[in-house]
Parts: sequence; structure tokens; C-alpha cells
Amino acid sequence: MFALFFYMLLAMEAQIFGTRNSQETRAAERFFKERKIKIHFVDLNERPIAPGELRRFLEKFGWDAVLDRAGKQFIAAGLEYLKLSEEGWLQRVQDEPRLLRLPLVRVGKVVAIGRDEVLWKTMLELK
Repeated sequence: MFALFFYMLLAMEAQIFGTRNSQETRAAERFFKERKIKIHFVDLNERPIAPGELRRFLEKFGWDAVLDRAGKQFIAAGLEYLKLSEEGWLQRVQDEPRLLRLPLVRVGKVVAIGRDEVLWKTMLELK
């Protein structure tokens, strides 16, 4: 029984969307590496998140939770008063990933945003 559980942990993979200079993203990487979970890291400064992938997070949390409305980048761009369509927001976050609350983490079909170690632990238990 233990061997099966251990095998399942080894086969598990966490997909982390973030930027290399984000402390929260590095914390997510460290969390999963310490638990010997394989990581697929997507640096949003090098490659934007695919719209379909972003929609997974939006379906669960919505734009209000996914956008980092208190972040420097959001405020500096004057976006707190701007009304955009969903396509407008998709284009904005693809052009500027720091508008998102990072990291975006997916393990299987379970998703999490921001630094949330409690949810990350739950993700590993559910898998």
C-alpha cells in the first residue's frame, strides 16, 4: 500500500506559472521540490500563459482573484479604474504577466493561485 502511494507521488507533476524574480513563485518551486514532486515551470516573462490554461484558473477563481489588483504593476498602469472585456484582460496579462497573482499552480485538475501552502498540501493529498 505504501509503495503504491510513493509511486503515485513520484508520478505526480506540478505545473507552476510564474516569473523567476517572484518570491512567491520561488516558494512554490521550493515547496514541491522538497516533497520530490516533478515540476514543469513556465516563466511568464519568456512565454505567455496560454488562454486555455488561464481559463482553468478563471473558471475556479474569477478575474478578481487572479489579478493582483494591489500589485505595483497594476497600480502603475492605472488599471484599477479601467473596464475591459475578458479578451482585453487576456491580452493585458499576456503582455504583462506581473498583473497576475503569482504563482499559478496546477496539479492534475486542481489549481491554486498565489502562495497558498495549505492548498498545495491538499493538492498533493487529492492526487
